[in-house]
Amino acid sequence: MTDRELDAARITDPTLRAAYTRCRRLNARHGRTYFLATRLLPVERRPAVHALYGFARWADDIVDGLDPLLTTARRAAALAALRAELERGLRDGRSGEPVVRALADTARRYAIDHQHFDDFMASMHSDLDVTDYATYEDLCAYTHGSAAVIGLQMLPVLGTVVPREEAAPHAAALGVAFQLTNFLRDVGEDLDRGRVYLPADLLRAHDVDRELLHWSRESGRRDARVTRALRAFEDLTRGVYREASPGLAMLDPVSRPCIRTAFVLYGGILDAVADDGYAVLHRRSVVPRRRRAAVALDGLVRVTAARLEARRAAPAGRRPPPRATTAQAVRPVPEPVREEVA
Repeated sequence: MTDRELDAARITDPTLRAAYTRCRRLNARHGRTYFLATRLLPVERRPAVHALYGFARWADDIVDGLDPLLTTARRAAALAALRAELERGLRDGRSGEPVVRALADTARRYAIDHQHFDDFMASMHSDLDVTDYATYEDLCAYTHGSAAVIGLQMLPVLGTVVPREEAAPHAAALGVAFQLTNFLRDVGEDLDRGRVYLPADLLRAHDVDRELLHWSRESGRRDARVTRALRAFEDLTRGVYREASPGLAMLDPVSRPCIRTAFVLYGGILDAVADDGYAVLHRRSVVPRRRRAAVALDGLVRVTAARLEARRAAPAGRRPPPRATTAQAVRPVPEPVREEVA
């Protein structure tokens, strides 16, 4: 976390500043796509996004961490301890866990509904023993807690130009669209963990079952039935992006470039999967570096224009002090573009 971000957010307590800094590091290390997009937000809003994502990443690591000594029972105990710590943090704003402390502070500052965090933890717990989903409706029950609520948590931070409840369904859909994209990209890796997030009824419609997926994964060979099923899941995911799309225009103009950049980059993962022949059981598809750079540059142009417009629209007596020039403002941003999209 840069001092500039923390100062702009008026986070002055040294312990709290350290907590937000830890969240930022989690975001930078694990969420490269979203970290890049977050750099396009107004500087004072970035710490909150890092806190929300950092907590989600931490919980997810408990569930999916690669440490072989972490049995299911130990993971369950760790999640239970985290949930108890979260409840205490949200209740009184204090926690010995830096990530929880930053999250609780963000929840207080932006009046985020605590139910969203409860729903998220419930989905994390389900990952310990649920290994597949019979229908898309069953999967949606999971993605509500694991993804839709992330979009809903973000909405107060991003701000809206319409009543928040009007934008909420689109924000939730965008969270789900991002996660479904990850499910498609990570089919092989999830299979190695014993999980299949593609609904069984969708697979069955194309004569695919878990055994066939394992055969393809282990043999390195392709099967047309699997390709058709993966293409069908891509089509389903693109439908969720269409549900989310109207919400972009409902956001605060200075937040739109951030979310639009994430929208385009994650959608680009779907394009990369298709261009790669739906070989997700055998390798991870990535967005080409040139494409990432172009999207990032477009986001920089849009955010600069939005900030200039916001300054022009502000009453003369309330205009913010001059910011850095465009050249100065964009200089730190391109660095993450070199990273692989996550």
